[in-house]
Amino acid sequence: MMNINQKVIVITGASSGLGYETAKHLVHHGANVILGARRIERLHELANELNISHDHCVQTDVRDLVQVQNLVAQAIKLYGRVDVLINNAGVMPLSLLEELKVDEWNLMIDVNIRGVLHGIAAVLPIMKEQKNGQIINISSVVGHVFGPLCAVYSATKSAVLAISESLRKEVKPYNLRTTVISPGAVASELKYGSSSEMSLSAMQSFYEQNEIPASSFANAVLFAIQQPKNLDINEIIFRPTIQEV
Repeated sequence: MMNINQKVIVITGASSGLGYETAKHLVHHGANVILGARRIERLHELANELNISHDHCVQTDVRDLVQVQNLVAQAIKLYGRVDVLINNAGVMPLSLLEELKVDEWNLMIDVNIRGVLHGIAAVLPIMKEQKNGQIINISSVVGHVFGPLCAVYSATKSAVLAISESLRKEVKPYNLRTTVISPGAVASELKYGSSSEMSLSAMQSFYEQNEIPASSFANAVLFAIQQPKNLDINEIIFRPTIQEV
């Protein structure tokens, strides 16, 4: 983990689940983390657990570009650089299209796509100037495999794949690395996100039968970050061994 020690890593969606667990793993291996999420009190709890000061926490709604820019600016203020951005914030209110949950469709578009773009917009000028950095975007297994309940969520996660691959090709002149990670059923609050009773029941049953700990995601992130600068891990897809989908 030598390539993680002292790196400055910005994490969105750090107040629970995948982001929360990843922050703990990164700090354990010597990274300096800047934590962003809407629930600032949860970030403060995490900071206390990690024994880092609350100035490493920034209340951040990724739907607002200015808030994401403020999160990145705090990393610059504290450390003078950003080595890694983990675009982790996401929502998953699944439902059948015929249920017409348009507000939830728009929420997924705003957080899962627009939020990723805001993260890129906030760090890209800095990383270009540094000629160093890594952007890690989070897609999903269902960004690759489609089915009922997942139409809009899958569409947003497929968009993350497209954005990430285009970004990879654009940033080569600046010596930047890009990674997109597509998890399967990993323990998080995402499974509770739907207002559709049918979807909520189906997701909870699916996760009960399949899910693996959030540490599995954290290990994938650490694997991508710790590689030497001349090695760019562009895509990681992982599932629980028993997950068929």
